[in-house]
Amino acid sequence: MIASAFCVFVLHHALVPPSSAVSSCSQGCRCLLDTRYVNCSSGNFSAILTDLPSGAEFLDLSRNHVTEVLPVSFWGLLGLKVLVLKDNMISFVADGAFANLQSLHKLDLSQNRLSVLGDGFSVGLGSLRELVLAHNNLTILESTTFENLDNLVKLDLRANFIRYIKPRALSSMTALRQLCLNENHLTALGLGAVSSLRSLEVLKLQRNHISVVEPGVFSSLCHLTALNLTFNNLSRLEFKTFLSICASNVHVVLEGNPWYCDCDLQRVFGKLANIHRLFLDDYHRLRCSKPAELQGSLIVEVAHELCAGETVTVLILTCTVLITVVAAIIMGDKNKGHRFDKDWTEEHAGLDAYCES
Repeated sequence: MIASAFCVFVLHHALVPPSSAVSSCSQGCRCLLDTRYVNCSSGNFSAILTDLPSGAEFLDLSRNHVTEVLPVSFWGLLGLKVLVLKDNMISFVADGAFANLQSLHKLDLSQNRLSVLGDGFSVGLGSLRELVLAHNNLTILESTTFENLDNLVKLDLRANFIRYIKPRALSSMTALRQLCLNENHLTALGLGAVSSLRSLEVLKLQRNHISVVEPGVFSSLCHLTALNLTFNNLSRLEFKTFLSICASNVHVVLEGNPWYCDCDLQRVFGKLANIHRLFLDDYHRLRCSKPAELQGSLIVEVAHELCAGETVTVLILTCTVLITVVAAIIMGDKNKGHRFDKDWTEEHAGLDAYCES
C-alpha cells in the first residue's frame, strides 16, 4: 500500500512542471507539491537538516553521511508518512528519536552501522507498517526494542549478524505478516522465537546457521503460507516440527541443507508427503551430504534404498528368531521323545522282572 502510494506520488510529480518546486525547500534538497515530497538524497549531509518543511509527508535522506538520529532530528514533522535514511553511516539512534512521528507508515534504516537498538527505539511508532533494518550490524534482538510496533506488517532484518532472539522480542507485533531474518547467524529456532506472530504469512530464514528447529515452534502460525529454510545446517528433521503447523496451505523450501540420509529421514519425508496442507516445493532438489557413499545424491533418487538395509536387518533378525523358536520346539519334542522311550523301557523292564518271579 505504501509502495503504491509512493509510486503514484512520484508519477504525479513527473508530470508537474519544474516551476512547481517551492522556494521554501531546504537548501540542497528538492521539493514538490508544496513541500510534501522532500528529496535530500545524495546531498553530502553529515547531519539531519533542521529546516525541513513542516508539511513534508515523504522525506528521503538516503546516501548521505548522517551518523546519528536524535530526538530533535525530526521535531515538527507531525505529518511525515515515509522516512528513508538508508545508505548512511548511522551507528546511534537515541531512545525516542521518532517519538513525534506518530503518522509514520514506513521507516527505512537499511545499509547503516547499527549494532544496538535501545529500549525506546519504537516509542511513537504505533502507526508504523513497514520497518527496514536490513544490512546493519545487529547481533541480538532485545525484548523491549519493538514493543510499540502494534501495527507493523513487514519487518526486514536480513543481512545482519543476529545470532539470538530474546524471549518476547517480537511478541508485540501481532499484526506482522512478513518477517525477513535471512542472511543472519541464527543457529537454532526455539519455541518462543516466533510463536506470538499469529498473523505471520511469510517467514524467511534462509542462509543462517540453523541446525535445530524445535517441534512446536510453528504451532501458532495459522496464517503461514511460505517458510524458507534453505541453506542452513539442517541434517535431520522431526515430523512434529511441521505437523504442528496449523496453517491450511503452507509452502516449505529446504534446499541447500546438509541432509544425513538414512531411514529415519526418509520416514519423516514420507509422512510429510501425506499432509495435504503442506507442500515441500523443492523436495526433488534435496541432496544427501552424509553418509559419504551418498554424498551429492538426490534424496528422491535414493529414497528406496535408505530403509533397505534396515529391512534386511529386520528380516535377518526375524528369521533368526523363527529359527531359534523352531529349533527349540524340535529339541523340546526330541527331549520329550527320549524321556518317553526311557520311561517305557523302564516300565517294561520292571514288568518283565515281575513276570519272571
